Amino acid sequence: MAKKQINVALIGYAFMGKAHSNAYRQVGRFFDLPVEPVMKVLVGRSEAKVAAAAAQFGWQEYSTSWEEVINRPDIDLIDIGTPNDSHALISQAALKAGKHVLCEKPLAISLADAQESYRVAATTNLVNGICHNYRKAPAIAFARQLVAEGKLGKIRHFRGTYLQDWILDPSVPLVWRLDKDIAGSGSHGDLNAHLIDTARFVMGAEFTEVSGLSETFIKERPLVADTDGGLTGFKSSGEMGKVTVDDITAFLARFDNGATGTFEATRLAPGRKNYNRWEINGEKGSIAFNLERMNELEVYLTDDPQGLQGFHTIQTTENFMPYMDAYWPVAHIIGYEHTFINMMKDLFDAIGNGTQFTPDFKDGMRNQAVLEAVEKSVVSRSWESVAH
Repeated sequence: MAKKQINVALIGYAFMGKAHSNAYRQVGRFFDLPVEPVMKVLVGRSEAKVAAAAAQFGWQEYSTSWEEVINRPDIDLIDIGTPNDSHALISQAALKAGKHVLCEKPLAISLADAQESYRVAATTNLVNGICHNYRKAPAIAFARQLVAEGKLGKIRHFRGTYLQDWILDPSVPLVWRLDKDIAGSGSHGDLNAHLIDTARFVMGAEFTEVSGLSETFIKERPLVADTDGGLTGFKSSGEMGKVTVDDITAFLARFDNGATGTFEATRLAPGRKNYNRWEINGEKGSIAFNLERMNELEVYLTDDPQGLQGFHTIQTTENFMPYMDAYWPVAHIIGYEHTFINMMKDLFDAIGNGTQFTPDFKDGMRNQAVLEAVEKSVVSRSWESVAH
């Protein structure tokens, strides 16, 4: 019996467009899905660029109008990979048009808009998801399992850093990620957002209050003449413009499970390419993860025999670990792209089985509430409560 087809429209074709396109191509080859995804139409503003991307990535059609595409009766799922300022607008329009929605993070660039997107989603029976693909790394999903099973005992602390260096050179131009009106914030919304979601996911806890600081070190950059939309491939003009987002944001946090947290994100850390590293400490042990070694999880348990205690590194490639039975024999590692494939597996399971995907728009709203509380704290120089 043929599976029901789910026609997908992907809006955006740059960095995330490439990652999502690859996942749509591969997910049905590794997982037995209840429905069949069809790569129907790729959407972008530049006709020449989106046409080339559609041909390269394997989409049946391309369009330059997301408004037209979301109202097409043959489209079932809208996937949003545009710059941040359009996430709420497109998400809400797609839901109102009766489409399932997967939205790149953040859900919006303000808490008010995130709340409205969640409100609209909650009035439907449609699948809605926010793209925090790191949840789908087997090591992180297994870490959540260890915490939920009580292997670490009562959790006392989350300690996270997310460091990059791709804008270290002041000649890197003023791309949209450095414009607050488009991005919402800088390293905070780009990188701390992942740490925030990971802390909530792995610990199963919510933030209650935060205290933060931020700084912009490179205050002006060349304006962009042209870009391929990714993290490289910039062409600069001769004019300069003001950087309106943070280069670094760090904050302290308290959680409703009694734990405390420290968080730091910057894109000005020389030598750190994508150093998303976090550690959780509990009364009976600790776990630590580094995205640059994403198939490994460091574990320390106080119940280990005396003389044998210490952090040991486990390979999260055993076939009993989350997602791994679809791939290779143990210790044959997977990569960054597989986090998106795993995400699409969960998405199409939800669509086909009539369940809800996680993380959903409620998670996106709660993550945005933390981001915004930290920004308030930076201004007030005091602790701020996180809205729920």
